[in-house]
Amino acid sequence: MAKVADTILFLLDPLEGWDSTGDYCLSCLFAQGLPTYTLAVQGISSLPPKKQVDARRKLSKAVEKRFPEDKLLLLDTQQEAGMLLRQLANQKQRHLAFRDRRAYLFAHAADFVPSEENDLMGTLKISGYVRGQALNVNSVLHIIGHGDFQMKQIDAPVDPFPLNPRVIRSSKDSGTAMEICSSDAVADMEEDPKVLMKADPDRQASLQTEVIPDPMEGEQTWPTEEELSEAHDLLKESSKVVKKVPKGTSSYQAEWILDEDGESGGEGDEYDDIEHENFMEEESQDEGSEEEEEEECETMTIGESVRDDLYDEKVDEEAEEKMLEKYKQERLEEMFPDEVDTPRDVAARIRFQKYRGLKSFRTSPWDPKENLPRDYARIFQFQNFINTRRRIFKEIEEEVEGAEVGWYVTLHVSEVPVSVVEHFKRGTPLIAFSLLPHEQKMSVLNMVVSRHPGNTEPVKAKEELIFHCGFRRFRASPLFSQHTAADKHKFQRFLTADTALVVTVYAPITFPPASVLLFKQNSNGMHSLIATGHLLSVDPDRMVIKRVVLSGHPFKIFTKTAVVRYMFFNREDVLWFKPVELRTKWGRRGHIKEPLGTHGHMKCSFDGKLKSQDTVLMNLYKRVFPKWTYDPYVPEPVPWVKSEISSTVPEMDME
Repeated sequence: MAKVADTILFLLDPLEGWDSTGDYCLSCLFAQGLPTYTLAVQGISSLPPKKQVDARRKLSKAVEKRFPEDKLLLLDTQQEAGMLLRQLANQKQRHLAFRDRRAYLFAHAADFVPSEENDLMGTLKISGYVRGQALNVNSVLHIIGHGDFQMKQIDAPVDPFPLNPRVIRSSKDSGTAMEICSSDAVADMEEDPKVLMKADPDRQASLQTEVIPDPMEGEQTWPTEEELSEAHDLLKESSKVVKKVPKGTSSYQAEWILDEDGESGGEGDEYDDIEHENFMEEESQDEGSEEEEEEECETMTIGESVRDDLYDEKVDEEAEEKMLEKYKQERLEEMFPDEVDTPRDVAARIRFQKYRGLKSFRTSPWDPKENLPRDYARIFQFQNFINTRRRIFKEIEEEVEGAEVGWYVTLHVSEVPVSVVEHFKRGTPLIAFSLLPHEQKMSVLNMVVSRHPGNTEPVKAKEELIFHCGFRRFRASPLFSQHTAADKHKFQRFLTADTALVVTVYAPITFPPASVLLFKQNSNGMHSLIATGHLLSVDPDRMVIKRVVLSGHPFKIFTKTAVVRYMFFNREDVLWFKPVELRTKWGRRGHIKEPLGTHGHMKCSFDGKLKSQDTVLMNLYKRVFPKWTYDPYVPEPVPWVKSEISSTVPEMDME
């Protein structure tokens, strides 16, 4: 509701202001984007006169934490209610970027017409006021929580709440006038609603969300003779060099003529210069070493239950064991980041066959189009996302044909399941947004989020979460990675609490700016806020690199060489990983010289003498991709249990 609300009225308790539930709701609203709001309090006049001053002082301190520059209005008398209405009507409206560039509609009425073939599918008629931008019938309509749909037509029914009500004068007495405000009375006098627009099949946006991959597209065939001859001719043309030669010189003689600088023509000199510059740049750049800091562990004192036997009945032992295991894994990841044990039952060259070694994580090259998964054949990618976004936003500023902002319209939405109107009849708000071009298509979204301080449970990567991204709500299993300006970003196994991370998921394209909220569904159906942030980009080429660290221990230490064991357990693995560079926790660098014996011992040389308490490490890397678990059908969470506030408030005529 807050995504489409013009104004939110926060009604405070006269004694406490708000409780933990209210504070949780405020955190969500601030992270999502708060529209225009007003603060009011009821029940202060019912308190004893001595306590009224203390209550106002306490409320002012509570309000200053969240709303430092806002005034708290009283709402106990008819006069104060009038002042509140004037405040709501005259205050300046705040703009939210993600909804100002799209047309949206809050449904005041909805009707379902089943199709002839299937009673579970049909046409949904949604009536409401157009907000944000003009609504075009050819665009795709997104109903929050239910998916994307196409519109058939847009009607213009009678406005049930007109700003200028119709006035009908009596024929008998010209001085008598009757004001018509009832929507039923006006509907009886009007004919069928006027049709504003009908969808044009040639201009209507498609509902295609994925690319249908062609399994034969990547196949290679032997080139024909014509293709070989064309390639040979093209190679000849590209290898031709223009030279100044005396008249009458043949092409054979021209090959032996030198240039003015005494060397034969070609691109070798320019290539050598580029190679030299690249070499100098690589020499000048420092190889960054990643240092992980351990997080301080908090200890909590939990009070003992009065009835231990009743307390144990409510404990889910299986859930407790799973949570304990996740806490252990998170703690091990903090103490020994990315370190894994080399398996003894499987050869390391097979277990880590998808990994590779890098000279430098920051500067070593990695092709973003290399070894892509099959899911990447189903998504869309922009040639230049920033230019496309700028062009679409520029088109929005121009006049768009359709239902204008403020009109009361009825949308005919086709191929809608009957469950949508059933949710609406049960009291769930029905909210529809018009999508911008390409926003119904799937791609890879990257979002910058920070952990919410009110939640301390460990959240593992690829765990199913609920996303509120702009106007969308969906489920997905994200990846976590570091937020850096480099071309490669290190994968994080857990959502850390101290730094901002980037969340990567398969989801429909959304043009930023857009707020992001991450929730986790509990066993009781409630949604817990995990993290908040904003949409960063739509970029499938953003590389998330997973690192594993194999560790070994010095067995015998010489001047600059050492015998290392327990990193591998057979001779073949030592030979396989011999080209990969080694490092130690104390900053030494080295490489494997040769294996010793058949049990995985190896002789290594380093750039300095090792300490006996040092640990030898080998970094291996591979690119990881999110799981395709996108689900747009997210049910409403279990509502909060509202606590009744006892206050004697007089009945007021709010007409």
